[in-house]
Amino acid sequence: MTDDPAGDEPRRSPALARPYAWTEGRTAPAVDIAVEALVETTADGRAEAVYQTSSASAEVLELCLRPRSLMEIAALLVLPLGVVRVLVSDLMQDDLVVVRDTLSDTAGWDERHDLMERVLHGLRDL
Repeated sequence: MTDDPAGDEPRRSPALARPYAWTEGRTAPAVDIAVEALVETTADGRAEAVYQTSSASAEVLELCLRPRSLMEIAALLVLPLGVVRVLVSDLMQDDLVVVRDTLSDTAGWDERHDLMERVLHGLRDL
């Protein structure tokens, strides 16, 4: 039984809804970003971080003072990867962060395999 007076819908956890409020409900980023891509705060982002107090974007800017992967940002902020993709995409469009791909389009199988090993190792460390 739920405490919902209408009895129709189960209560939704605010913890699940809140992260998507930070992206205004958007689930698709304007720019596709790989999970292993490195994100780093730009000089403009460092200046902007001073003015932002408590928002997910400010937390991303703070975390990315040193390069971090998209996956690492999501894990450290305990946010869904989709939410972090949207936040980083927005920050990237505002030139507050720069995103560096770890592989080029011409990367060979060995390079891709090495990257997969590094990602798996990083996941185990988290």
